[in-house]
Amino acid sequence: MIRHLASPNMPRSHLPSFPAVRAGDLLFISGQASVDATGCLVPGTFEQQMRRSLEDLRAILLASGSDHTLVVQPRNCVREPGDLESFNRIYRDCFSAPYPARTTLTRCLGEELRYETDCIAVIGGAANE
Repeated sequence: MIRHLASPNMPRSHLPSFPAVRAGDLLFISGQASVDATGCLVPGTFEQQMRRSLEDLRAILLASGSDHTLVVQPRNCVREPGDLESFNRIYRDCFSAPYPARTTLTRCLGEELRYETDCIAVIGGAANE
């Protein structure tokens, strides 16, 4: 069964999508970028934008009955290859060993957006069962 999840604790987009979709015990989270509650871009440095995006990702995970330890695969978009060192440092603040599988793309975002992430996670249960 597929359930479209939304709650007051989840950031929402003005785009035609839900923050999260549950299919069985899997959670698919839509792309999270540095935007405010109305979907407007919040400018800032790469680190500021990435941390804001990861905070929103965490809020959706928690509101959906999951957390960062149950993330199977985050997919990351980093606009500038020169930000990859910062990306990997900040990534370690969010995820720890054993790390989830991941995809990281560069040069794939518009001029104002520096970072975006989405992910697939498990709902409930314990990590590394």
